[in-house]
Amino acid sequence: MASGWSLIIGLIIVVAASLAAWFLSPKGDNQTLWRNTLILSFISCYLMWAIVFLAQWHPLITPKRSDMRPDRVPE
Repeated sequence: MASGWSLIIGLIIVVAASLAAWFLSPKGDNQTLWRNTLILSFISCYLMWAIVFLAQWHPLITPKRSDMRPDRVPE
């Protein structure tokens, strides 16, 4: 089931992956490029997942049944 803990657990995983990318990026001339690319990728993927997750968890528009005729009211 969906819960608010999913967002927190996902955030913890992204922070851990970002810290790992910070400390384990290969040393050299492109170290800053590696760090920035990995950390921005993790954050972007997390934000996209979180926005889609929240949009499905709390939809702005309430779904309507399509198997009913508009002139019939359920009893």
